[in-house]
Amino acid sequence: MLEIEEGKFLGYRRSNGKVGVRNHVLILPTITCATQAAKQITELVDGTVSFIHQHGCAQVGDDYEQTFRTYVGFGENPNVYGVIVLGLGCETHQAKSVAEEIAKSGKPVVTVSIQDHGGTLTAIAEGAKEATKLVQEASTQLRELCDFSELIIGTECGGSDACSGLSANPAVGAVSDKIVEKGGTAILAETTELIGAEHLLANRASNDKVKKRVYEVIESMENRSMQMGIDIRTGNPSPGNIDGGLSSLEEKSLGAANKSGTSPLNQIIDYAEEPTEKGLVWMDTPGHDIEQLTGMVAGGAQVVLFTSGRGTPTGSPIAPVIKIATNTPMFERMGENMDLNAGNIIEGTETVEEVANRIFNEIGLVSTGKKTKAEILKQHDFGIWRIGPTF
Repeated sequence: MLEIEEGKFLGYRRSNGKVGVRNHVLILPTITCATQAAKQITELVDGTVSFIHQHGCAQVGDDYEQTFRTYVGFGENPNVYGVIVLGLGCETHQAKSVAEEIAKSGKPVVTVSIQDHGGTLTAIAEGAKEATKLVQEASTQLRELCDFSELIIGTECGGSDACSGLSANPAVGAVSDKIVEKGGTAILAETTELIGAEHLLANRASNDKVKKRVYEVIESMENRSMQMGIDIRTGNPSPGNIDGGLSSLEEKSLGAANKSGTSPLNQIIDYAEEPTEKGLVWMDTPGHDIEQLTGMVAGGAQVVLFTSGRGTPTGSPIAPVIKIATNTPMFERMGENMDLNAGNIIEGTETVEEVANRIFNEIGLVSTGKKTKAEILKQHDFGIWRIGPTF
């Protein structure tokens, strides 16, 4: 088995200096009408990935901008070698505009339009032809030794239970601190599930601007719920969270906040926005697993740590997602989906630090090429946080 020095990995250096842990050719459909054609291209051409979604048209204002930013962020993610941007032709999010923005990163980008190419079959043929060229080019790129300081690690919890805040989340928090110590970036997300724990994060803010922003994003999330005339707590904790032993949103938030470790909070960024600061960063996302995962990957995360007490198959089209079980019974029951077990902490056979070391080492292996369970099962989940109505 390949052995690499701790804190190092073998990655793909891009022309803009960033480093990917995968070398995908992404077929990026800018409109829901093009998702099936994109899927068929991936079935024809090995080495390509895509995703199904319902976005790309009848969106305006901030909602338009957020979807556009997410598309571009996915294309720019360093795990992607090159992109085929596939559009219908008449949609709001024009494929050409998305392609032009992605191309600024220096990677090869090709635009294909179903309408301009005369229909679905000819567009698939054109996309497959161009994708074949990119995959062959990508296959000639070799991995090189890189440092953890070049990683952005996303952190997430989904299907949480009473063990989450005691085992996997504190272990991920310790890993977050290790990433920060190595000069890398760790993203904390899911604003909905930090309500009630915001004062703890505000106390760790690196400056007054960040501290003020902590309370602003929490207030904004709560206001969205009140404007709809509903109590956010009717959906959070979820029925599964309650069955797993969580009593309230505040209890869930205290456990979720443990993923942030103890490092200073250096920046709060918008959904699908790339961090401009190193260290611990908070991305303002909803609690929805797929939407927050998509936002962090669009923000540049090359690897995601995902803890779960109830179990989940969730993955990403372009970023490896390392699934960490909070308890041993679930890990044994859902071993085909979960990568690591933190349940030993509950049982007293391992410490938080020992599990954190295992997770940290797993990041190195996965970043060098080891497949996660979600990748093996082709769990290519994608969903954008919609913040406006459809027009």
